[in-house]
Amino acid sequence: MHIAARIAAACVALTVLGGCSTLQSINPFSSKVPRNPPAPLVDFKPQMTVRTAWTANIGKAGNALFNPAAVGSSVYVAAADGTIARFDAESGRQIWRINAGMPLTAGVGTDGVTVAVGAARGMVLAFDADGKPIWKAQASSEILSAPAVGQGLVIVRSLDNHIVAFDALGGSQRWTLERTTPALSLRSAPGIAVDAQSAYVGLPGGRLLALTLTNGGPRWEIAVGDPRGATELERISDVSGLPALVGSAVCAVAYQGRIGCVDAASGTTRWAKEFSSTVGVGADERFVFGADERGNVTAFTLDSGANVWRNTQLGNRGLATPVSYGRAVAVGDFQGYMHFLSREDGALLARSASDGSPVIGTPVVARDNLIYQTQAGTLVALKAE
Repeated sequence: MHIAARIAAACVALTVLGGCSTLQSINPFSSKVPRNPPAPLVDFKPQMTVRTAWTANIGKAGNALFNPAAVGSSVYVAAADGTIARFDAESGRQIWRINAGMPLTAGVGTDGVTVAVGAARGMVLAFDADGKPIWKAQASSEILSAPAVGQGLVIVRSLDNHIVAFDALGGSQRWTLERTTPALSLRSAPGIAVDAQSAYVGLPGGRLLALTLTNGGPRWEIAVGDPRGATELERISDVSGLPALVGSAVCAVAYQGRIGCVDAASGTTRWAKEFSSTVGVGADERFVFGADERGNVTAFTLDSGANVWRNTQLGNRGLATPVSYGRAVAVGDFQGYMHFLSREDGALLARSASDGSPVIGTPVVARDNLIYQTQAGTLVALKAE
């Protein structure tokens, strides 16, 4: 699946300030015959056994991007119709299920104590670990990416590039920061990652920003993608997905930009490579994994960015964020397949089907299970044996 097809499937429309535009010129599916058809699934001898541990129906994602969130033995999920649920990650037992009473646009973020989602018209809703409402707050505009919850804060970035931190228990506003929104950007959902001292915020315009948790003061800001080109469309370069925190490094990727890692404390670039992706990066203690807009999956060394391998067998299949899972890298596609590639050389090890709709967001590893959500609303837990 070509980049524009994934954009359309995930409602990654163009946001234009002071003008108007459409995706028609870059959408290969605007005609009856796609210019970049998805690669057919290749036959291979499985080298890894993967079984479905459990499934559950959570509700359709619609045009929103929802990520499951795992803390301890629990996984938390949400859906566009307002459903929020908590499951036992190992068995799939539903612990509770509620309805927020309004449509949701993003979620879930949780630290195991506070559960937060983005709701219609820029509302932020917070619940306790048992699903009981504890507070709600108003952001300045629509929220498309899951709130980051940690260190006593719930942090959101709204579509107008306002970053706000709320007290996780009471909902009072602790601090706010505003960044300029580019004239043209993807209606995407760059995420926020939190460690003990900082929040790392992906921004439109290809910037990665580190903020001090105590007061929201900027610690550093770097370019993951530099907007360039003759037209506003060519100059779109937005950070994609959730930054990955690995040890003392934070890694990120941008559409029409770069993939790379920086020192989390100073923002000093450790390495960067030309790359373009609409989904986030995966990382573990040795490698960083990226799925580019053409469906190629590439592994880089975490310390230097050396290219380890590149798999080209999933071309134009609308890949989701890759995730390190045991001896494999798992990556979902637009038909609901989860592909398992060797983390050492990128060879296909296994494949698992789900409901036929796109795998969305970023899968999580909880206990021994890989858990992901589909656009049609199926929550799937896979176990490698």
